[in-house]
Amino acid sequence: MSVTTTNPVLRVAPADPAEAAAYFRASLAFHADVSDVAAALAADGDPGFVLVDTRSTESWDQGHVPGAVHLPTALVPEQAGRLLDPAVPVVTYCWGPGCNGATRAALALAELGYRVKEMLGGFEYWVREGFAYETWQGGERRAADPLTAPLDAADCGC
Repeated sequence: MSVTTTNPVLRVAPADPAEAAAYFRASLAFHADVSDVAAALAADGDPGFVLVDTRSTESWDQGHVPGAVHLPTALVPEQAGRLLDPAVPVVTYCWGPGCNGATRAALALAELGYRVKEMLGGFEYWVREGFAYETWQGGERRAADPLTAPLDAADCGC
């Protein structure tokens, strides 16, 4: 057997460079990571997008990103026009990587004509990377999880 058929990584050959570049460029058009969102929100001035928490009211009350707009996924069709400016890009998030609520909300927003990205990692990784968040009781911040966040969460080197 050749290496490419026995090696689980190479069982399916890597894409040609042009196809790979197109795929990864497209991925970046659809996704933003927690650190990039945090850096954009922390910078002086308008970040150029609105961050939307797509979780339930109970989840929102337990904790959310400061400055986010609360718009549960199920309410996007009826409330997006009232809460969001169609000219401003939207970044959605839900609980974490195991939840597709932000993906479903992003789809609903795109179908309504909004330009939208999804924040990878969701609220879970926001907290795990050590960024401040708000609860119904006020602001909080946990120490960064060393298995999740780089030593300097603002610059992981990538």
